[in-house]
Amino acid sequence: MSQLTHENTVFEEKKFPIVLVLDNITGPANIGSLFRLADAFNIEKIIFCGTAPDLKSNRLRRTARSTTGTVMCEETESTTETCISLAAEGYEILALEITEGSLAIDSISYNKFKKVALVLGNENMGIDEEVLKMVGYKLHITMFGKNSSMNVAQAAGIAFFEITKSLQQFDEK
Repeated sequence: MSQLTHENTVFEEKKFPIVLVLDNITGPANIGSLFRLADAFNIEKIIFCGTAPDLKSNRLRRTARSTTGTVMCEETESTTETCISLAAEGYEILALEITEGSLAIDSISYNKFKKVALVLGNENMGIDEEVLKMVGYKLHITMFGKNSSMNVAQAAGIAFFEITKSLQQFDEK
């Protein structure tokens, strides 16, 4: 049995109505990983809010591989304004952040949403409080160890998996 390559995988290409909204995420390795995940789950685009990424960073490009060329992205100054605009376009705004009222990410069905905007926060500060006040759902990943957070790219991968799994089940009905 041999390992498959990009050219001979049998995955069905499918586009998901998901926009990734990054609230001041700055780490080149994290951003590169987020590009790879955005490509793997074939989401609509990444929106960088606040701090602009250095898309020419060697670290980012090595981590992203060629996905900076396959994933649409744009930059905006304000995460709050971006979320307001996306909500007006019919996106359900979801924040991946552990809060007092957050729900486990696997506890809701995402197929009730036509389009999803997933907000992820800065590696150290999380999502801005003003943004958290306006989102439809605050979600967390249930964890079983002592730490209360995980790497932003790892968390995004889990979130994309849960959301797309739910959206695919809806499509199959």
